[in-house]
Amino acid sequence: MSAGRALPDNSQRGLLLCGHGSRSPSAIAEFAELARAIEVGSGGYKAFAHGFLEFARPTLSEALDSLRARGVKAVDAIPGMLLAAGHAKNDIPALLRNYELGHGIEIRYGRPLGLDARMLAAAARRVREALGGEVEGFQSRYHETLLVVVGRGSSDPDANSEVSKLTRLLWETLGFGWAITAYSGVTFPLVAPALELAVRLGYRRILLFPYFLFSGILIDRIYAALDAAAERWREVEFVKARYLDCQDDVVETFLARAAEIEAGDGAMMNCALCKYRELVVGFEQEQGAAQASHHHHVEGIGVGQNGDAQAPDSASDHASAYATAGAHGHSHGHSHGNGHGHGHSHAPYPHAKHPLGPITLQTTKQVTKRVTKLVTKQVTKQVTKRLSELEATKPAKD
Repeated sequence: MSAGRALPDNSQRGLLLCGHGSRSPSAIAEFAELARAIEVGSGGYKAFAHGFLEFARPTLSEALDSLRARGVKAVDAIPGMLLAAGHAKNDIPALLRNYELGHGIEIRYGRPLGLDARMLAAAARRVREALGGEVEGFQSRYHETLLVVVGRGSSDPDANSEVSKLTRLLWETLGFGWAITAYSGVTFPLVAPALELAVRLGYRRILLFPYFLFSGILIDRIYAALDAAAERWREVEFVKARYLDCQDDVVETFLARAAEIEAGDGAMMNCALCKYRELVVGFEQEQGAAQASHHHHVEGIGVGQNGDAQAPDSASDHASAYATAGAHGHSHGHSHGNGHGHGHSHAPYPHAKHPLGPITLQTTKQVTKRVTKLVTKQVTKQVTKRLSELEATKPAKD
């Protein structure tokens, strides 16, 4: 995409909200509500549209066609993502760049929501709601509660670290007794082993907050893992916080991202620990990888004839592709239009066999078995070591 060149004035420019897409009808409806709020708040654009990377319609290409049909000569595109991971860094900008080259329309690309004061406020609001707000004795409730923040999970360690940062901010600003970060898939630890660890820390109340924008199959899995933990450890109170949804702070942050593009600040994405630009320990093979989309084969798939999303089908959840990273048999050569140039194939995730993850579709029973095996091994090692130490300190027999 273009950066720095003069663009037509606002009367010629459209705004595009780029969503991920879902097979969940509720998630698509929630995203549509967000899109309407952004359209109302944006103003100054000739037209507005939203589209999806996969599993729903309109696709991003169809949304861009719609903008062109309404006379738009240039587009500002903002990724409808929480964090800068593969979709925001690769899949969406690669698709937009291909469209730009193929249709002669200029596209400026902004950055995802990221983590700022507004997003922290939106997250804190959900957590406070789950604990009943600031009622009498509310501070002691935080002190007695362990917080588990669940992020989406990515093969990009920089994006995963942002979830950990959010966990620390919520822990410190609200005063939780303890806090743990977990992920729904791709990386580790997964939700089930994180909850087992949380229980072992001895807190009688555990609050789970999914740092997601909308509902969907992953939210269902996260809550199901919490329900399974509640059934297993009935002496512990487990509390579910709601995902972010279309809060005012979320809408305002999206509008701020659009304003950054208009002000010429659209390329403000933090690249200090980007595995594609920098030599990040453990991910060295991905430095210089090309910007490429791996979702063209599922673009628009999973929608009904009338455009409504079909019911979720876990067998087709693309997240499982990351568990066997490298399964793509193709590669693409491309360059970032926002300053990230590289030539790339889908690199394997280096921790695909980590004992606490990252196989997305494994069952709770499988996760529990793996965790129990790991813990038993560690405890046995510690006990053996201690017994050896005690044996060494015994007085010698005459």
